[in-house]
Amino acid sequence: MNHAKQKQLEAYQTQIKKEQDELVIAYMPALKAMAYRLRSRLPSSVEVNDLISIGTEAMVKLSHSYDKTQNDNFWGYVKQRVYGSMLDYLRSLDTISRNSRKLVKDIDHLIDEYYNKHQCEPSDEYLAKELNEDVGKIKEARNLSDIASVLRLDDQYEILSEYSTEAQIEKDDLIEHIKQILAEFSQRDQMIIQLYYYEELNLKEISEILNITESRISQIHKRLIIKIRERLGF
Repeated sequence: MNHAKQKQLEAYQTQIKKEQDELVIAYMPALKAMAYRLRSRLPSSVEVNDLISIGTEAMVKLSHSYDKTQNDNFWGYVKQRVYGSMLDYLRSLDTISRNSRKLVKDIDHLIDEYYNKHQCEPSDEYLAKELNEDVGKIKEARNLSDIASVLRLDDQYEILSEYSTEAQIEKDDLIEHIKQILAEFSQRDQMIIQLYYYEELNLKEISEILNITESRISQIHKRLIIKIRERLGF
C-alpha cells in the first residue's frame, strides 16, 4: 500500500472512530438514567458507578458493530444488550457456595414464618440465633437474595437454583409455570409483580399508584417472591 492510500485509510478509520465515540457520548445520559433506575431497586452494596462502567463498556463494543444503514436508532440497537450487561454483572456477584444457597432458602422460609406471625421482618440477629449462624453470613445471604429479587423471575431461578434453568425445565415452560403461579395471587399482588418486573417501576412509584406505603410494598414484594421461589422449588 502506497503512502497516499495509507493516509487515506488512516483518515477513514479516524473518522469511523470519531463517529463511534460521538454515538457513545450522545447516549451516555440514557445509559446513566438506566443505571440509576436499576440501582434504585438494588441493595446499598451495589454501586451505580459500577453499573455505568459495565454499561459503557458494552455500549462502546456495540458501537463498533453498529450499522446506521440497518438500524436508524443507536439507542434502540444497544438498549437491551446494555441492560443485559448490567444484569450479567449482578449475576457475577453471586459467588457463594451451595451451602450458602441452602442458607438463602432457610432464611426465606424463616422470614416467611416470622412475617405471618408478626407482619414484619425479623432482624439479622434473630435469624442468626434461630439458624445458629454468624450474623455476617446471614447478611451476605440476604444480600444475594435481595440482588436476585430485582432480576427477571427466570433469572432468579438460575441464580438461586442448584442447577441451571435449562437442566430442569425449558425456559418457555418456566415462564408459563410462573404465569400459572401468579394467577393464584390476588389482583393487588399480581399488580405489584406486574408493575415491578414488567413495567420496571420502583417501590416508590408502585406505592404512589396503589396508595400503599413504600415499606408495605417492599414487605409484600418479598413475601410474593418467597412464595414464587418455593413453588418453583428453589
